Amino acid sequence: MLLGSHDKAFDVFAHAGTAAAMMIALPSRRPRPLTFLPAALAGLALEGPVERRLGRRAVAVGQVLGGIGLLLADRAPERRSDSDVRVRDDVVIGLAQACALVPGVSRNGATISAARVLGFRRDAAARISRDAALPVIAGATALKLVRLRGERPRAEHLAGFGAALLSGLAAARLAPRVDRVRSHAPFALYRIALGVFAFRFMRLNGRDG
Repeated sequence: MLLGSHDKAFDVFAHAGTAAAMMIALPSRRPRPLTFLPAALAGLALEGPVERRLGRRAVAVGQVLGGIGLLLADRAPERRSDSDVRVRDDVVIGLAQACALVPGVSRNGATISAARVLGFRRDAAARISRDAALPVIAGATALKLVRLRGERPRAEHLAGFGAALLSGLAAARLAPRVDRVRSHAPFALYRIALGVFAFRFMRLNGRDG
């Protein structure tokens, strides 16, 4: 979080709500282990060091670099459908998904960028990203819930779960429309602007560590 300390348990329950919404509304059509194995291994090995060593500035930098990466990747030709996913594609998309361990890097943005670089159409890239998401989100949430054992959920944790579930279900209804976008530039520019704003906010408030 950019504004200081926060309740990690709240984050876990919110992610659990997101995972539940995806399982209900956007079930993965083809679970492909190579798309989530790199992220799982990276999370187990690097989550602690990343949290300790990368400060708030990394969040802003990750937002900006992720947005620039999506802008550049979206210039690739659209020549492949999601029925043409090969083992090499799974590996590349899995490595891109692992990059989301870096604060500020969007998992969805990273996997869509990778799919677009590989020549997948925008709608196919969005579906591939969703297929890769559920195992990672569900697995990470389960691991963090285990680590929270002994801590009883509070009302705000349950509220976070419910809000994430409802917003996830609402977002799922928009997914087919979003899949048909003609450019990912608006999303990329939004992330760049958010990163720049975050960096300036931290500078003005003396929180650029």
